[in-house]
Amino acid sequence: MEGRRMRRLGRGQNSQTVLPLSVGRISNIISCWYCDFKFCVLNEPLFVFGRRYSRYLRSWFAMGVGFSVTALLAVTLILLWEISRILHPYNEEGQFSSLLSGSFFGISSNLSGLTISLTGIGYLCISTIISVSVHELGHALAAASEGIQMEYIAVFLAVIFPGALVAFNHETLQALPKSYALRIYCAGIWHNAGLCAFCAISLFILPVILFPVYIHGEGLMVLHVASKSPLSRYLSPYDVIYSIDGIRINDVQEWLQIGSSITEQEYQRSYSAYKSSSGKGYCVPYSLLEKRIHVQLRGNETICPNDLIDFVATPCQELRLSEDWQVENIYCLFAKDILDFKKCGGGWAKASKNRSNCLCTQEEYCLAPFLMPGVAWVEITYIRPFTPGCQKFLRTHFLEDTNSDIGDIRCSESFVYIGDMAPMLDSVHITSYQPRWPTKFGAHFPSVLEKLLMSMFHVSLTLALLNSLPVRIQITSVIGVDILVYSQEIK
Repeated sequence: MEGRRMRRLGRGQNSQTVLPLSVGRISNIISCWYCDFKFCVLNEPLFVFGRRYSRYLRSWFAMGVGFSVTALLAVTLILLWEISRILHPYNEEGQFSSLLSGSFFGISSNLSGLTISLTGIGYLCISTIISVSVHELGHALAAASEGIQMEYIAVFLAVIFPGALVAFNHETLQALPKSYALRIYCAGIWHNAGLCAFCAISLFILPVILFPVYIHGEGLMVLHVASKSPLSRYLSPYDVIYSIDGIRINDVQEWLQIGSSITEQEYQRSYSAYKSSSGKGYCVPYSLLEKRIHVQLRGNETICPNDLIDFVATPCQELRLSEDWQVENIYCLFAKDILDFKKCGGGWAKASKNRSNCLCTQEEYCLAPFLMPGVAWVEITYIRPFTPGCQKFLRTHFLEDTNSDIGDIRCSESFVYIGDMAPMLDSVHITSYQPRWPTKFGAHFPSVLEKLLMSMFHVSLTLALLNSLPVRIQITSVIGVDILVYSQEIK
């Protein structure tokens, strides 16, 4: 960004003194693709602050030089690695490449289906403005600590990208010793690194900060359910998801881990071409089976009419259609009619390893859903905390009896999702925070704050890394790409 902020005043004699400059009349630029607004109101306060604490600021920005050099080496190695991948596309080093693209940058290499919502655009714009402002503030304070006053501050909009810059006199910067100029050049990167550290620490201690007003890690509150979501028939905003398949869910991370585990299980079942039992059984009494609706056969597939689900009687082992199934063992039942029954079978993640999976009595059958390959059977229990009397129950239950079953409590309900896990996980917006008092006001605030901090972390990190490139190409401060060839500095 230095190429833009070092404005040439002509080929006059270079001043060897570093003094505050008098700022002439500045003009704003407005065009069809670019507009800016320049102002000088912060020139004097920033200069006075920088001169007053110049000793401390120089030490601070000296550390920034070391960080920037390290970042330069890291980015150079990454660029060389990516170039080697392009030249040798069929190498066997996919694991390290996945680590770089996934863990380091947090961005998937497959961007063909990349979409962003209007809310996401808002987070991106706010994060960009804050990150760029912190970046430019670093340059301004570093220059002030060396006795250089900026000429003006400009806020601009290039096409749809917002940004900001600070302008200095080029001749004055050229008169500085190289070590002083390097501190100014690296100050923006160093401030972006500091912003990343601030965001990371804030995310880590956010539950402690919000503790007086919000409860964290005691269930997932639903903030929004997409209208086309398969869960929209059951879940509403401000419901609290309590468990999946009998496993207590405390935060978003556990929600994603269990979803990934179920997806992996169903993926392993997808190799079969036939229906099979998921192993998630229920102990159904004979009296209910006497009124069953008989299953229909269509080729090699079982068909149940209406909204009925076909279940197979299983001795707690997986029963495949291609092996030893019989029509007499297939039953058509409503899923909601069996959710309150005792669970059996080895498909439940909560099943203990040291006890038998066959827990049904002699008057009961262990029935498991008969599903197509790749289709998941997920039982979700949720609570409506704003129902009268349920808020107090929810608090005492979570704090005193976290392992008991709440299926018979009127505040809770259960339903079964049958299908692919990925659409289900993506169609519901949840948070690990709940208001400490029975009110919906401010329920979205922790989620908004989390997303803003994560967005600022990624934008500021991107800005710091791109400004650490060996050849910096200056387009706009908003995307952190500087066009400044180092040969210009040498010249």
